[in-house]
Amino acid sequence: MRQSFHFPKHTSRMEELTYCPGKSAWPELVGRSGNVAAGIVERENHNVKARVLLEGSPTTRDFRCDRVWVWVDRNGKVTQVPRIG
Repeated sequence: MRQSFHFPKHTSRMEELTYCPGKSAWPELVGRSGNVAAGIVERENHNVKARVLLEGSPTTRDFRCDRVWVWVDRNGKVTQVPRIG
């Protein structure tokens, strides 16, 4: 079961990450297929939902422990380290 965590605006990113259960970053996925990367993220941390997004797509700016953005280029390859947020 996924849990939802929301933090007040004054909380720092490091403080937020200390409350997020499970793995929080996947540097090994840079360069991989975005869809494959999203599947790996969700298998390695059952508390998150990974969303594949094209670079430059608009997103919300709130921090969530149950969300990972997987940023991809036009070829569908991961361009940034997927992280909880």
